[in-house]
Amino acid sequence: MGYSQETPYVTVKRTMKLMGSTFDITVVTSNEEIGYINIEEATAEIKRIEKIISSWDKDSETSLINKNAGIKPIKVSRELFNLIQRSKQISELTNGAFDISYAAMDDIWKFDGTMEYAPTAAEIKRAVAKIDYQKIILDSNHSTVYLKEKGMKIGFGAIGKGYAADKAKALLISKQVRAGIINAGGDLTTWGTKASGEKWLIGIANPKSKDKIFSWLPIVESSVATANSYGRYVSFGGKKYSHILDPRTGFPCKGINSVSIFAKTAELSDALATAIFILGKDAGLALVNQLRGTEVIIVDANNETHKSGGILYTNQ
Repeated sequence: MGYSQETPYVTVKRTMKLMGSTFDITVVTSNEEIGYINIEEATAEIKRIEKIISSWDKDSETSLINKNAGIKPIKVSRELFNLIQRSKQISELTNGAFDISYAAMDDIWKFDGTMEYAPTAAEIKRAVAKIDYQKIILDSNHSTVYLKEKGMKIGFGAIGKGYAADKAKALLISKQVRAGIINAGGDLTTWGTKASGEKWLIGIANPKSKDKIFSWLPIVESSVATANSYGRYVSFGGKKYSHILDPRTGFPCKGINSVSIFAKTAELSDALATAIFILGKDAGLALVNQLRGTEVIIVDANNETHKSGGILYTNQ
């Protein structure tokens, strides 16, 4: 539905670096100045979340949990506790393909240009021994989190940006911002419609040419996240290793080029995109087809496209 003709609505957008990624925040507003203030408020909310969940910030609640692995439970804010609880539920749903304790592999696989050789099988085995979402012990009564073994670590790389996008969106809606789109490094959530009254359209990259759009999909009050192997990888002996690691084996995933998940929240889209990349085409499609309100487009290693049951819109 369009907006009243009496009030001219404008679109205000800002791009910034947050949580180690590029964030684009767009709002539809009747007042440009207020629109920029709203974007500042959303930015402050994302920075607040980063302070809680960053494992790089040595003073964050997450770092405190990691420092005390195998030593003692740590009392945390209810917000972080609930995020960890939801993360564990997604681990159950995906048979451990999604697991925030994957962070134990951060020391052996580095995708920042500093790796000089592929990790040995023994190194990978040692790291994988520290990965197990079932060893993240939660005490709801005392709001504590305890990692059962020394050397365990948690990280929110596969869910944190989506969560931050959802929280920023909720804040803007509470401020009566009638429409907008938050793109958190590819994890994207929308509400309302464009200033013209048209639906927001999301472009899915063409697997055969990343600079071209394979399909435009209209999304309303919805979120989308894409996990792909294009951006970050390392090469050893002429072989490419994707940055998406299977927490159950410690090895980079093969067989899929990209996964785009459509769901109600950016948090769930973010987590499931990674999990389905790891699970693979058949198990991934089977899972999504059981989840209400969730759809997926998978591009396999041969650049063939596979869609879940509810995706009908595929203009080339």
